[in-house]
Amino acid sequence: MTPTDESWLLPEGIEELLPPRAARLERLRRHLLDLYRSWGYELVIPPFIEYLETLLTGTGNDLDLQTFKLTDQLSGRMMGVRADMTPQVARIEARHLRKETPSRLCYMGTVLRTRPAGIGGSRSPLQVGVELYGHAGVASDVEVLRLMVETLAASGIERLHLDLGHVGIFRALAREAGLDTAQESFLFDALQRKARPEIEDFVEELKLSAPLSRMLSSLATLNGGEEILDEATEILRDGSGELHEALSNLKTIASQLRRHLPDLVLHFDLAELRGYRYHTGAVFAAYVPGHSQAVAQGGRYDDIGRVFGRARPATGFSTDLKTLVMLGSPDGEVEKGTILAPADESPALRQLVRQLREAGERVIEYLPGQPGDMRELGCDRRLEWRDGEWRVVSV
Repeated sequence: MTPTDESWLLPEGIEELLPPRAARLERLRRHLLDLYRSWGYELVIPPFIEYLETLLTGTGNDLDLQTFKLTDQLSGRMMGVRADMTPQVARIEARHLRKETPSRLCYMGTVLRTRPAGIGGSRSPLQVGVELYGHAGVASDVEVLRLMVETLAASGIERLHLDLGHVGIFRALAREAGLDTAQESFLFDALQRKARPEIEDFVEELKLSAPLSRMLSSLATLNGGEEILDEATEILRDGSGELHEALSNLKTIASQLRRHLPDLVLHFDLAELRGYRYHTGAVFAAYVPGHSQAVAQGGRYDDIGRVFGRARPATGFSTDLKTLVMLGSPDGEVEKGTILAPADESPALRQLVRQLREAGERVIEYLPGQPGDMRELGCDRRLEWRDGEWRVVSV
């Protein structure tokens, strides 16, 4: 590779979209925003860059390693490029809207991350999502889940399955076992890897009661279809009221979701702790065959706005529009051909070109002396003067 070739390389994890994929992404963007509006979600547009202490406040602290940082040349203060829009939307809701009724907000924009989420992943996703603030009941979780599924369907993704978990189950057991921060972090990591021998050895060292040891050790195995909820009820029967409340919450969400989406494939994992440090309730992620990473994910994170001065229950999801375009089936919209208009200043021609464009046609005006032919321009028709008027003719 020559030095000239290297000068055109993009950084790893940074991509560009070319025609026609870029056009498909834009159509999907418009469609999703219209979809969210039809459900009552209002669009907000957070800033691409903020002062670092604001950007990483509260839940944003987990994003520290993912955030590109730079110095503001005007103030000398440190700034960060957003790596996730969720904390920004929480700040907007808490500081500016201050509604008593539930707030439904949606957002869409590019985020920039120091590292990709997975091997070969993007560091500049086009993040899209919804947040529902001000309601702590199951109905709001189910609404967000339904909208997430509809988002994927609108993208042409039909074969998906949904993973459901609840961080309250692990949190209740950790509290009952009296785990300190280091112990909790170790067990958390082992559960994510489903490292059963490590978990069993660790629990044995804690010298807990037999029922509590059994419940902690079982978390790594409590995953599967809906039958796993009955199994969990039996295995976790000696747990605290907090644990049973979390398990009951998960069951109710699954039951209500099943009524709305009877054909949706549900999978349960009680060791699924995605976003554990800021999620407070149900967590969920959508997967499609052949793709290892979740295509959409979310959950409940009550009191997310506390650090901004207003604690409200909240639930939501986010996804990457680029991933949806890559994995979804084509939208079925047939791209219209292009009309070539000659280099002519005739008022009648100008008027016809304007009318054709207003009708949704794509019209390219010929530039005198330009190289190439109509095929390179993608033109399948042209405007010609015939029988005393300008007409569109096929070529």
